Amino acid sequence: MALQSKTSKLPASPDSNANSSPGLGDVSLDDSLGERLGDVRFRALLSDVDWKRLPPATRQRFSKRLADGRTAIYVGEVHEACFGWIGWWFAQAARLIGGPLPTGAETRVPMIVTVTEDAATGGQIWTRICTRRNGFPQVIHSSKRFSGPTGIEEYVGFGICMALRIVVEDQALLFRSAGYFFQVGRLRLPLPAFLTPGVLTVTHSDLGRGKFQFTLEIIHPRFGLLIRQSAVFREAMP
Repeated sequence: MALQSKTSKLPASPDSNANSSPGLGDVSLDDSLGERLGDVRFRALLSDVDWKRLPPATRQRFSKRLADGRTAIYVGEVHEACFGWIGWWFAQAARLIGGPLPTGAETRVPMIVTVTEDAATGGQIWTRICTRRNGFPQVIHSSKRFSGPTGIEEYVGFGICMALRIVVEDQALLFRSAGYFFQVGRLRLPLPAFLTPGVLTVTHSDLGRGKFQFTLEIIHPRFGLLIRQSAVFREAMP
């Protein structure tokens, strides 16, 4: 007890922290600061004006830090699902590259989305589990990578990648395709138009009370609407 009393009264050098080399204390400070700041990668892709146009709940959702292997889980229900006849065949053909598009038109069925940090690429792994009334659910995997000419792209597997642009419209956050390409190592080859589905847009709209709507829409320049799927979610573990 006497030793503790004497130690607590020792004066601290005012320059001891400023001149010390980085150590475990600095790492803890950086981690704490990072937790308060959140994930700024999506924020960095928008102007200050556009970012502030988003509802606070949307900004918070896309600023959630998922470091250290943490996963965000969202549970919801499909409210709308429709296909053009070309769109249905395109979704079935896409099974050859892992099935990155919804293949069923059932509504009022549960849907789960998980988002996990991808330590290998510095991006995020998105997994969508679309249940069916009969049979096994469809599981869709993709990886959002913060790279490429637009600053963000989505990799669906088998070398297929899609560049994205993020825009804000009517207080909703939109991810819109900006080109498709095939990647082998560092080589990136643009896909010809006849091998692509057209313009893909994913819209995130906040609904209040902790709920939000995700809408996937693909419009082909010649055949029109190919696929539209909309679901309402809430975070399972905020």
